Order: sequence, then C-alpha cells, then structure tokens
Amino acid sequence: VHSAGVIRLVLLFVTLLGMWFIMKTYFHHTWKAVSLRSWLGEARLPRHKCGNQKSCPQNYFAFKIISGAANVVGPSICFEDLVLMSSVKNNIGRGLNIALVNGDQGSFLPQESFPRPLHTPPSDTFLPSFRMNDKVRAYFTELGSSHVGELGFRDNWVFLGAKGLMNKSPFEKHIKNDQETNKYEGWPELLEMEGCAPRKMD
Repeated sequence: VHSAGVIRLVLLFVTLLGMWFIMKTYFHHTWKAVSLRSWLGEARLPRHKCGNQKSCPQNYFAFKIISGAANVVGPSICFEDLVLMSSVKNNIGRGLNIALVNGDQGSFLPQESFPRPLHTPPSDTFLPSFRMNDKVRAYFTELGSSHVGELGFRDNWVFLGAKGLMNKSPFEKHIKNDQETNKYEGWPELLEMEGCAPRKMD
C-alpha cells in the first residue's frame, strides 16, 4: 500500500510538472502570439503615396525625389503616387533629370519627363540647355531655388519649385561634391526629399 501511494505521488508530481512545462512554454509564447494575431490581427503600417512616411492633406500633392548616387542608385521622381522617372522606367540619365507637372483644379497631369538636357523644348515651355549657364540658373531662381547659383560639377541637388513662385521654395536640398566628404568615389551621397506640396504655391 505504501508503494502504491508513493507511485501515485510520483505520477501526480510528473503530471503537474508536465502541465507546468506546457503552460510555461506553449501558452507563454505560442498562445500570446496566436491570441494577438487572432484578436488584434497583424499590425500593418498604412501605405502613403510615393511610399512617404505620412499622408498629405487634401489640398496638397505628395512627392518624393531621389537624387541618385554615382552608378549605385539611380535618380527617381514620384508625384501623387505616380513614378514619373526611375531606373525601372529607363527614362533617366546623367545631368539634370526634370519632370514638368501641370496641376489643375486638384488634379495633376505630367506633361513630359526629361531625363536629359533638351535643345528643343516643347512650346510655351523653357527648359535648361546643355550647360548650366546664367540664364538657366536665373530660371530656376524664378521657380524658387536658393541653391542653383552655387551648383557645381557633380553636386547632388533635388528641388521642387513652381512657376510664378514669389518666395523661396522650401523643397530643396543640395550637397557639394567634396573629395574629403564624398560617400562614393568622386560623388557625394544620395539626397532624398519627400513631402507635401500645396496645390498652389505662392
């Protein structure tokens, strides 16, 4: 009888130990994960236009401009979730990559993308010539640029301006080509700019 009681105690102890082990391992980890997925669902970050970090108000355009870096990363321009220029679209090149956008009553229409300097711009449109001369710099200044006057060889520059802009554009970044600070040999690091541009820039 004494042996049978000891066996029962051992079995009870083993059973309790097994239950504790299951509770410790399965419910502490697996059940926690299962319950979160079942009741709360997997957490998904909302996707914003152009892959930006936040959405834009109703009367604003979402944009993202990437300068590119040497031959490592190509430049790209996204406007209102439409990629106008990129390596994938195969419409970029060295030098100035320019996209003209016509905003009209809350909508936008990409007129044309120019991956290279043009000698024969479309009618009623002024575009840079092959060289960044004083006339070209003056034009970008009229669009609101603050840095175009200091642009040099192989500088990285991203800019969003508007025709008839009375003030300086807040959407501009510039980094000088400097052999001591360049991230890539002969080229500065990539510049990326995203934000929300008002439909009418004053």
